[in-house]
Amino acid sequence: MQSCAVKKFVPEGERLYTGAEIEIESDSIIDNEKGLKSVLEEALRPKPNKSFLGMRPGLHLYYKMQQKKPNFITKFLYKKIGEEPVYESDVKPYQVEEILLNRLENRGFFYSSAKSEFDEKEKEASLTYRLRVPRPYTMKNYKVDSLPEPIYSEIKKSVEDTKLSEGMRFDLANMKMERERIDTDLKGEGYYNFNSQFMIFEADTNQYKKRNFDLFLRFKKDVPEKSIVPYKISKINVYANYDIQDSTVKETVRFNEKSFINSEDFFKPKYLDPFITLKEGQLYSPANSRNTARRLSTIGIYKFVNIQYKEQDSLLTDSLGILEANIFLSPLNRRAIRIELQAVTKSNNFAGPGLALTYSNRDLFKGGETLNTTAKVGYEFQAGGGREVGNTSIELGLKNELIFPRVIFPVKISNDFFKYAIPKTKAAVSVDYLSRTKLYTLLSATAQFGYSWQANRYVTHEIIPVSVNYTKLMKTSVEFDSILDKNPFLQRSFEQQFISGLNYSFTFNGMIDTYKKHQFFVNANVDIAGNSISLFGKENEDGKKSILGMEYAQYAKTDIDFRYHFKIGKEQLIATRLFGGYGMPYGNSDVMPYVKQYYSGGPYSVRAFRIRSLGPGTYQGDSDEINNYYDRTGNIRLEANIEYRFPIISFLKGAVFADAGNVWNSKGNEVYNYEDKFTSNFINELGMGAGVGLRVDVQGFVIRFDLAAPFHDPSKDKEDRFDFDYKNPIFNFGIGYPF
Repeated sequence: MQSCAVKKFVPEGERLYTGAEIEIESDSIIDNEKGLKSVLEEALRPKPNKSFLGMRPGLHLYYKMQQKKPNFITKFLYKKIGEEPVYESDVKPYQVEEILLNRLENRGFFYSSAKSEFDEKEKEASLTYRLRVPRPYTMKNYKVDSLPEPIYSEIKKSVEDTKLSEGMRFDLANMKMERERIDTDLKGEGYYNFNSQFMIFEADTNQYKKRNFDLFLRFKKDVPEKSIVPYKISKINVYANYDIQDSTVKETVRFNEKSFINSEDFFKPKYLDPFITLKEGQLYSPANSRNTARRLSTIGIYKFVNIQYKEQDSLLTDSLGILEANIFLSPLNRRAIRIELQAVTKSNNFAGPGLALTYSNRDLFKGGETLNTTAKVGYEFQAGGGREVGNTSIELGLKNELIFPRVIFPVKISNDFFKYAIPKTKAAVSVDYLSRTKLYTLLSATAQFGYSWQANRYVTHEIIPVSVNYTKLMKTSVEFDSILDKNPFLQRSFEQQFISGLNYSFTFNGMIDTYKKHQFFVNANVDIAGNSISLFGKENEDGKKSILGMEYAQYAKTDIDFRYHFKIGKEQLIATRLFGGYGMPYGNSDVMPYVKQYYSGGPYSVRAFRIRSLGPGTYQGDSDEINNYYDRTGNIRLEANIEYRFPIISFLKGAVFADAGNVWNSKGNEVYNYEDKFTSNFINELGMGAGVGLRVDVQGFVIRFDLAAPFHDPSKDKEDRFDFDYKNPIFNFGIGYPF
């Protein structure tokens, strides 16, 4: 109907242009014909008006704007998505034919021909380009012409690793890539002034009767002499506290063959030097420059990092040039206060406002250290879920974090071991107060000491060898006491208030390359508690060990989060996720501490079920909503998700998704009627659901709305589990994408 509504506005004698297609006729098999066709289709002009499910909303708004008095909404939407119509008369087929032939020649298909023909209907017209493509020219030999030394030897060495090979089709794009590759290799060998544009390829077909050619690489005329000699760094100046408004040199200190300017009173040379991989006497290398700039930027106290090279023309010879490297480091304000007004949304359906105040003191001990002190206050209420008890909370917190941009360890560790980035040492102490109305008050204190570092562009490690957490349950209500009395399993998980252990996290993030068709993400975590402290524990009356009068937890926990994104188009992708986790209590613990147990359901999990309402296993629960809410946890968790994401209009994105998952316990519990035990039949015990989503994505900040309904509920009787309950959907609100 909307399509017809657009057609009625098309002027008399005009037709809407709906696009073109390409038909290729060849007398030989074309390698990667699909890729060739894709390149040719990119050259088609003009592009037809955009359509969505057969509709043309942008074009429809254009015609609405032509009315005498378009309303405000029409004007607003036209600015966002409106489009002027593209008619048949706007198409110039002969111009496009010339571009197509040029694209074919650039890929070795010389002497091709092109014809075009319109397919005209009442109010629409499309176009077909028919291309006659002969057999392409293919390469026989690839040679380097005589060039002056020493650059000739370097180019010959680089060509040994070429991707051009005998039998390859003539391809201008491949030749440009070859020039760029050689240029990169030469830059890495010190050729500071070299440029890929100085090189040219020539194809010689005179030696062959068939469609073959020899490829020759040579220099263009009048290439500057200083571009064909390598450059060496003779001096390195480091401006550790550079201010463009005041560049006065107060003092210069030589350290490790570098000159540190204005550094002693800001960032001591012995601490700053390890971040600089440039060395005096070293050949110029863009890779070393980028590595140095990246390492300096990760310290966290510099606003700008700028590396400039100055040529010493008076020292230039016919075989070597000299450079002076100047590293300008502009620091951030030494002290800063940041105030954040937050809109908080959590995976347990709690949402509400929050206020955080952070004071930062950078370069605290003149070694790049940063001290962050954060005070926060928050009020939260449960958005959805129909809970009447504990549906609001007040949270107060104070955290001190000290970050050293180096390894603090009893034994000296060489920085040469860390090529990509130097690890950071982090020490943190925090205290949090949480008051859940009508339920309980929780006081917790945490102390951590550990290290984090990037092994390369994709891999990050974090190891926390010292992690201590103390939790005290205070001021419990009658309602909450009744919950614990009815559930000894839950009560036991709250009793062990002291957790001391080691945490390790490994992250591979290939999704930073958003242009790639296949994107991967892996996060693996290991959490071990209670081993070292058990050496000092004393046994109490219950046979459990305690330290300083506090019973401590002992467990091992590991989980892995694997994500794969398949990019279909510019803004379309299929996102998938697999999660598996297992926690094993032992020794001093019968069950996992409550804060370390797994749960399933909610906006970041299986969205067709409310938070903690799924599982464990096939447990059905009872009519007591209070008790039901707190006991749906386990020490095993499995989940799988798939989601198709697509654009709608401007910053509005859509999604269609399906989720599956559940939690179990490795040992069945009487309180769950032993329905929570993990068995080989776990596939049939997964909670499954599907739904649709709407996302507001403004420059990476995402507000997410998901509506989902279950189609397999493991808590029901076997014969009733498969039932798509679309009449009772679950609404989810979240910040950011779920995976």
